[in-house]
Amino acid sequence: MTAFLSLEGVGKHFGGVYALHAVNFEVHAGEVHALVGENGAGKSTLMKIIAGNHQPDAGLMRQHGTPVRFRSPREALGQGVALIHQETALVPDLTVAENVMLCQLPGLIRWAGMFERARSLIQSLGFEIDPTALVSTLSAAQRQVVEIAKALSLDVKLLVLDEPTASLAPSDAERLLGIVRALRERGVGIVYISHRLDEVFSIADRITVLKDGSVVDTVTPDSLTMDGLIRLMVGRPLDALFPRRENVAIGEVVLDVEGLRRRGAVHGASLQVRAGEVVGLGGLIGSGRSELVRLIFGADRADGGTVRVKGKNVTPKNSGQAVRAGIGLVPEDRKGQGAVLSMSIRINSTMARLADVSHWFGGLRLAHEKRTVADLMARLRIKARDMHADVSTLSGGNQQKVVLAKWFHAQGQVIILDEPTRGVDVGAKVEIYTLINDLAAQGMAVLVVSSDHNELIGLCDRILVMGSGHVRGELRCADYSEENIVSMSLGLDLAAPAASLHAN
Repeated sequence: MTAFLSLEGVGKHFGGVYALHAVNFEVHAGEVHALVGENGAGKSTLMKIIAGNHQPDAGLMRQHGTPVRFRSPREALGQGVALIHQETALVPDLTVAENVMLCQLPGLIRWAGMFERARSLIQSLGFEIDPTALVSTLSAAQRQVVEIAKALSLDVKLLVLDEPTASLAPSDAERLLGIVRALRERGVGIVYISHRLDEVFSIADRITVLKDGSVVDTVTPDSLTMDGLIRLMVGRPLDALFPRRENVAIGEVVLDVEGLRRRGAVHGASLQVRAGEVVGLGGLIGSGRSELVRLIFGADRADGGTVRVKGKNVTPKNSGQAVRAGIGLVPEDRKGQGAVLSMSIRINSTMARLADVSHWFGGLRLAHEKRTVADLMARLRIKARDMHADVSTLSGGNQQKVVLAKWFHAQGQVIILDEPTRGVDVGAKVEIYTLINDLAAQGMAVLVVSSDHNELIGLCDRILVMGSGHVRGELRCADYSEENIVSMSLGLDLAAPAASLHAN
């Protein structure tokens, strides 16, 4: 059967850097073809060639066997090919219907017909979204649905989805996967790009692995294990994901939280983290994990309770007080809250401790700052053109490392990481886990919030579990399992002791 779209020997270079080398790739109508690989593997370049954003320097692209060349995204759309980015390209101040029909609005708009058409498209995807609502009022999941409806309004035959679930809660992600399955049944071809390998195994008909701009292999999900797929992507097995921490001494209590509460979110939460210890904070979405760490960091104001650092009451009223008390937070939303994307690596890396790179009268010690940032970039293996590159130009994994660099430089006593590896590839995850271990080895108290239960199991010395705004209990290594985390979060009895996956 002839593929809807195929690439043969496609190559692309930017200056002297080759992004793709002789890539062969194809996708059929009614197929979900997943594209996986580490950041920098060439996935973004390949999808942009498919969607007409880039032109190949070598090779050939065919549609139904006929050579084709898309010179722009508009040309690609005209041939039924659409790309939906992780960060949706909607107009927030327009309505849902206006966004859905944006590419085909006539000079004279029949508003009733436009609203009805948008409503029909969205309902066909299994969602109910008011077509008169402004896009700015929608959730991340609803925006993804609007993007897909917009593509369907143009009779798209091939949809390229770039990390469509990266910012979604598990329940919303599963609903989006349901949409992908329904589109496949309609005969739409899907190129599915994701770092969430469990999704890839559940949704894909075929999986192509890219590494260093070349195709490593194309496989089916039933032909290999998760371990095997990771080995193809990064050259190491699953059990190497969590680097071991050797001979780390667990010291005195550094972070002591007692009875912290905020109306409607957190109800009398207490926990302790010791020097050199990595403690996980698990639980289901909505259990109060992020709300609790925001109270500890002073990002939200607590109604009561205390936060102590090394026995001193430092309960912060704002984030500035928390930083001065030695508490750092890598937030869940690194783009919106963790880094200033429009500013350079140099500025972002030192902003939490400007006194170190400044003269007493306020001017910057430029030579010292340059050395400091260069050392941080080398230590954290931040890949960038130079320290003056804007953080917005970096991959997700490198953006996260810049946020970590800020807290390495701050030299605090407590660091809290909320979803530290969300949206980064497997290789970058290993590097971030290593950096977390380095922070613990320096004697910092480390608190990790994660929706990835295997991440908590592989990384943490203890796991505290939250549910309904309460810290419901603690799991030690012998009781580590996804079932026990979920059960404790729901307030249910624990399952029988499971074999530990703890790697430390």
